[in-house]
Amino acid sequence: MQAVMGTITAVILAAFAGYAGAWYTGVVEGNFAVLLMLATAVTGVYWMAEKLVFLPRRRGAAQQLMVEHAKRKEALLKQGFTHIEGDVDTAREKLLAQPWWLDWTAGLFPVILAVFVLRSFLYEPFKIPSGSMIPTLRVGDLILVNKFHYGVRLPVFNTKLWDNHDPQRGDVMVFRYPPQPSLDYIKRVIGVPGDEVAYLNKQLTVNGEPVPRAAQPEFFDNETMRYARQFRETLGTRSYNTLNDDDRAAFINRTSDFPFLDQCRYSVEGVTCKVPAGHYFMMGDNRDNSLDSRYWGFVPEANIVGKAFFVWMNFGDLGRIGRFE
Repeated sequence: MQAVMGTITAVILAAFAGYAGAWYTGVVEGNFAVLLMLATAVTGVYWMAEKLVFLPRRRGAAQQLMVEHAKRKEALLKQGFTHIEGDVDTAREKLLAQPWWLDWTAGLFPVILAVFVLRSFLYEPFKIPSGSMIPTLRVGDLILVNKFHYGVRLPVFNTKLWDNHDPQRGDVMVFRYPPQPSLDYIKRVIGVPGDEVAYLNKQLTVNGEPVPRAAQPEFFDNETMRYARQFRETLGTRSYNTLNDDDRAAFINRTSDFPFLDQCRYSVEGVTCKVPAGHYFMMGDNRDNSLDSRYWGFVPEANIVGKAFFVWMNFGDLGRIGRFE
């Protein structure tokens, strides 16, 4: 039994390691949520088997050992032997000890379960990979995303179990990239269902009202070694900084067709879109260096991951740690 379970466990662990290796080398497109869910399920099965089957068996064997030792000791004492060789306590500990295949599965289950619950339903960490949200978020920022703010969803399937808050204009939101849902994107909510959003000549308007903005000192980007015009924009209850590149034209060269494309009008001045029901219009704060809803369309409600709210680490700049709008 021990040998069979050891072989089965070795195959399972090898499969996990192989998948992780193929993901790391780019052979397959990995999905950490799926990997974590499978790890939780597999270790959970081993944990239940340990509690219900394997541990009782080991305890029974240890108890049997102690009974036999007591009988042997009693028999030897009757024969006049006062010194009985053998370390029964060590033998008992060996019988009770978990084999390696349980130590690497059932032993890890509580930790993996805690990570699974925390990441799936409470808070999930993300790393900012690009400069589309500069100056609010910088490349290398490690952020936390509130997974329950917009409602609780099933992990992997993303099916909503119950509602909480609706996304508001100005929120920084993580979502599944509509053209490739396996990728997570982060942008700012600009338009909610029913809004008409226009970005013409680099001026943002929502429902016909220009979004207030005030000029700020120029922003120097250490990555591109260039200056950009910076504005303090107020949308709803949120105030945040945005960037504009004077060398980039206002014209939007959309990348492809997308659902509800007929709700958008493109011109040399930019784009105007009517946000359909159940969808959101997203833009990056680095307005001329962000691939967002202006190019690939609206974000369905089903693609929402959570609300970003806190930079918990940036190894290149510890001053980045803190909340953001």
